[in-house]
Amino acid sequence: MTQHLALMSLLVPDYDAGIAFFTDVMGFTLLEDTDLGDGKRWVRVGPKGAQTAFLLAKAVGDAQIAAIGNQGGGRVWLFLQTDDFDRDYMRMQNNGVAFDDAPRDEPYGRVAVFSDPFGNRWDLIQFKG
Repeated sequence: MTQHLALMSLLVPDYDAGIAFFTDVMGFTLLEDTDLGDGKRWVRVGPKGAQTAFLLAKAVGDAQIAAIGNQGGGRVWLFLQTDDFDRDYMRMQNNGVAFDDAPRDEPYGRVAVFSDPFGNRWDLIQFKG
């Protein structure tokens, strides 16, 4: 038996805003955008070649709207691994991503923290070895 994490749901205020950020700014692939009726869509985006993708979920109701950008409780909770930190850091900066601090070297790798436009905190990371 094999298993892998296929999807993580990520709350967004609007499907199209989520698609625009993840495809245009982050360079992710739009894997699926299916109309489910009544304003609902099944929208999957993911880094090129990754097994795990995001299901963009349009927040509905006060509790979900309040949780946009706070699914990690204010902590970095999303980790985008790269095989070329400098390339992706520069591309993301050029696409308008504002990093919280300059890149730093940690015992586990090179890392820089940024927030997406919805408030989620991320690490761009290239692991050592």
